[in-house]
Amino acid sequence: MNWDDIRFILAVAQEGSLSGAARALGVNHATVLRRISGFEAALGVTIFDRTARGYRVAPRRGRVIAAMEAMQAGALGVERALMAARAPLSGVVRVTSTDTICQAVLPPIVARLMAEAEGLTIELNSQNLHADLARLDADIAVRPAQRLPDNLTATQAGQMAFAVYAAPGGQPGWLGFAGSLERSLPASWLAQAMPDAEIAGRADSFVVLREMAAAGQGRAVLPCVLGDVDARLLRLDGIMPPMRVDLWVATHHDLADVPRIEAVRRMLAEALRREAPRLLGEP
Repeated sequence: MNWDDIRFILAVAQEGSLSGAARALGVNHATVLRRISGFEAALGVTIFDRTARGYRVAPRRGRVIAAMEAMQAGALGVERALMAARAPLSGVVRVTSTDTICQAVLPPIVARLMAEAEGLTIELNSQNLHADLARLDADIAVRPAQRLPDNLTATQAGQMAFAVYAAPGGQPGWLGFAGSLERSLPASWLAQAMPDAEIAGRADSFVVLREMAAAGQGRAVLPCVLGDVDARLLRLDGIMPPMRVDLWVATHHDLADVPRIEAVRRMLAEALRREAPRLLGEP
């Protein structure tokens, strides 16, 4: 068997569709279909049932998927061990975070760190879906989260505060959350506090919600680090109870002792702590 085929099988099993697997793997829909069909034909076994709702693991194929997951975990463990063994003190460190933090917080911090550490390059990857550090999607994640997976070594670097914002004269309704933001703390509060009838629009990005609010489409719950600096918006205190989420700088356990990754993780945490007033929406 080809290990690369296993990646495609597991992506479809986890995402439940060819299109979801294609997005996760960074390939097109046709490539996933070809790899899955080729694998099943070559081995003479059906892994998935094709249904109207997507691809489902066929009956009695759970053990096959579990064995593939163990194979994947072992291969990724070898890759991380090799990376740790050859890691120099300088080089490239890939940092992933949300679009809010990548736009409003990290650029000056990264510029300063790279200026101070000759030979160090920090790549920023902006995405609101959580990168899988076990798969080496990134070396370090900077994430606001109420909790983190157990396989991460993390440092709390402060907290992010949220508040309600609206454009003067804008619509009285609310802007809701979609996609990965539906699992956020502001989304939980809004779902309890406001009926769906009052939701005038939704987005899966705080940056997009800020633009929608600035266009007068309604009130939005935003990170203070985004809303406070926008002259188009007014902060509406007293509508929502104080809300804060812990901000973490994390890496996978297997990479926690790699010198350049450990050093960048520590420096990022220290720099973010110095940004506490902005992150908390304080003067």
